[in-house]
Amino acid sequence: MLYHLILPLKEYVSYLRLFQYITFRSAYAALTALVIVLIFGNVVILWLRRLRLKESIRDDGPITHKNKAGTPTMGGLIILGAVLLSILLWGNFTNHYLIILIGTTILLGILGFVDDYIKSVKKQKDGITAKKKLFFQALIAALAVLLIYFFPSEDQHATELFIPFVNEAIIDMSWAWVLFAIIVIIGSTNAVNLTDGLDGLAIGSVLIVTGTLAIMTYLSGHVKIANYLRIPYIPESAELTVFLAALSGASLGFLWFNCNPASVFMGDTGSLALGGVIGVVAIMIKKEVFLFIVGGVFVLEALSVIVQVTSFKMRGKRVLKMSPLHHHFELSGWSEQKVVVRMWILGIILAILGLSSLKIL
Repeated sequence: MLYHLILPLKEYVSYLRLFQYITFRSAYAALTALVIVLIFGNVVILWLRRLRLKESIRDDGPITHKNKAGTPTMGGLIILGAVLLSILLWGNFTNHYLIILIGTTILLGILGFVDDYIKSVKKQKDGITAKKKLFFQALIAALAVLLIYFFPSEDQHATELFIPFVNEAIIDMSWAWVLFAIIVIIGSTNAVNLTDGLDGLAIGSVLIVTGTLAIMTYLSGHVKIANYLRIPYIPESAELTVFLAALSGASLGFLWFNCNPASVFMGDTGSLALGGVIGVVAIMIKKEVFLFIVGGVFVLEALSVIVQVTSFKMRGKRVLKMSPLHHHFELSGWSEQKVVVRMWILGIILAILGLSSLKIL
């Protein structure tokens, strides 16, 4: 909003030209979102407590988690509210990729909110059934992917598949890319959701991934840098940096309240939306496979559940003491804080590895 109101005045006040720069707006979008979360975080948490929107704790989980019972959930409202308010101030709404990303965030946030509401208010522990949740995730993902497919970037990279350490598309997937992209978004959405089981784990990991993707969106949207690095030039992607910066700022602010011992949990309201954002951005900038590296913590968490369930169904035996993976480490004797910090360290290492793929060949 500020962008559209203030930028036309640059002809009269020279320093207002700053608003045309992605770096300037990204920095202030991050700062705005961070301040909003820090100022209103406690207010929202108290409101959630009054409404008795509490997280239900797994009966079969680590015994140390019993003291988390009663902690308010739906904290994702704090994150999403801060991001949307910040982007309203600093975003360029003529960018259709930004509009798609905002729409996907809101729709997945609503889906997560309904799921949290059913769990907390209706006292139905499982919330929306798995099949229904997957259906709506697929529907939202399909809508986003089809909009990207039919209204692609100017350089028409939409259906091409790029992999890290290779500077050219390895294949044009054509219409098959639509299905592939939908799977990427659904996978990312659920992987973040599965990771949200320890204080600070999911939001800290999201912060690492969104920060890395913010670098990539900026590089992909800068024609000279993109050509130098020999990565796909996606003109519309530069504006996504502002959104990701706002999300990074909001995530950092939320970590203030979500670090151990957590005052609030993000719930599905936050985890589904944040996972969706990561997936949508990855397909927009042609970094679907890159996401498997920088989002490796989420991939490991999701794979641990798949392996555990498959093993139990086929062999009647569990591979891990408990899934997702972070619970296995807890039951192996690691403290919650140690699991979280070590997962963050792994996430940072994977982010560096992903970024190292730039200009290597």
